[in-house]
Amino acid sequence: MTATSLLTRPFDVRQAARSGALCGPTANLAPGFIQANLAILPQDLAYDFLLFCQRNPKPCPLVGVAETGDPMIPALGRNLDIRTDLPRYRVWQKGELVAEPQSVEDWWRDDLVSFLIGCSFSFEEALLAAGIGIRHIEEGCNVPMFRTSIETVPAGRFSGPVVVSMRPMSPKDAVRAVEITSRLPAAHGSPIHIGDPAQIGISDLSRPDYGDAVSVRPGEVPVFWACGVTPQAAIARVKPEFCITHAPGHMLVTDIPNASLM
Repeated sequence: MTATSLLTRPFDVRQAARSGALCGPTANLAPGFIQANLAILPQDLAYDFLLFCQRNPKPCPLVGVAETGDPMIPALGRNLDIRTDLPRYRVWQKGELVAEPQSVEDWWRDDLVSFLIGCSFSFEEALLAAGIGIRHIEEGCNVPMFRTSIETVPAGRFSGPVVVSMRPMSPKDAVRAVEITSRLPAAHGSPIHIGDPAQIGISDLSRPDYGDAVSVRPGEVPVFWACGVTPQAAIARVKPEFCITHAPGHMLVTDIPNASLM
């Protein structure tokens, strides 16, 4: 049993991230609670980004928006500080990745607005409860994520490809996964594609754009869900002078039960 496997409460996950003890992906931590992707943008881009999320609810289901300059989001968790409570962040300047720190306290500004976006890790609990295996959890790595040829609906200055997360499954389990996740729209809902990855512009499942490759066994099909890393692709096109996102797979764990997504 690893130290991180003992992190079953959201508050403990956030405290472990804040102390630096947790620096890896959050899949399967604090089962039963919503996990969220993060995008932090200057106020002058906030409206366009909010509109982008509203127009693209599948990859960008909003679960929370902070007040300008406020790193605390009490509606999402006790003593939650967006600057410290994720295991790893990405800091961007003019579209270039400049740092991947475990805290962004030194980067914080009073004009920043934080957006929290639903995460597919939140529906994995329901899949596991139904006896459907999750390969990246079984193999102890991050979920594989891919940029696709599917375009988002533009909004203001934001546009870009839909990013997907992939989980290989038997055809029978894939059908059950569609039924289960379709009831969870705030966690990306049902898959957007099943089967041939080339149909959505993915050439090689062994080379994900984000995360780690996982094994695909004979007879299995890849199942693709819209992913909350999609905003990072859109932000990369805008190349804002400054922004912060989560490192893929390193989510904010909230105090909100997954059951509230139903």
